[in-house]
Amino acid sequence: MENGVSNISRQAMQRLPYYLQFLKQLESSGEKVVSSPLIAEKFGLKEIQVRKDLAIVSSVSGKPRIGFEISRLIDDMENVLGYNEKNETVLIGVGSLGTALLSYKGFYYYGLNIVAAFDSDPDKVGKTVGGKPVLAISELSDYCRTHQIHIGIITVPAEHAQQVADLLIKGSIQAIWNFAPTYLSTPSSILVQNESMAASLAILSQHLKEKQH
Repeated sequence: MENGVSNISRQAMQRLPYYLQFLKQLESSGEKVVSSPLIAEKFGLKEIQVRKDLAIVSSVSGKPRIGFEISRLIDDMENVLGYNEKNETVLIGVGSLGTALLSYKGFYYYGLNIVAAFDSDPDKVGKTVGGKPVLAISELSDYCRTHQIHIGIITVPAEHAQQVADLLIKGSIQAIWNFAPTYLSTPSSILVQNESMAASLAILSQHLKEKQH
């Protein structure tokens, strides 16, 4: 089976990084093969769901009563998740969150390489944060087009997020990772992945309310 992302659901794509982390833990402990029941038990999932996920991802079928070769499965998952590729991206908004993301070294292992940051504060422009140059926001669109940047990370306050998104779209980016707590209006061809702390906290709060009743 030729693995790829075209027939993988968003829910499955969200599960794969957890599978991958577990597989790497097993490999580091000396394990060579893994079964779908073991993964299902680890994450509290149904075995049939895990089997479906692995069948789509794996380039070879698992062996009955033996399972999947861990090293091969790791390679397949990293390929599907894009970890073997290096997607260059830019970050806009060098505040507390933006600075933390620029300083995080782990993105490289997930195929994401932040090559530059942008900000409107003249005191930040021209400096280096996390080893990345901070450029003026006025240069954003031209920079993205010139360097063929396809992903933009937005970490600006909500009131400026749409303006930044418009500049990214003008620069021909294809995807936005949005940390600003606001809805972005974008063309249907642009993928927007929102990281909403408010939504996550609402889910936690609702869970606690249900537990109290």
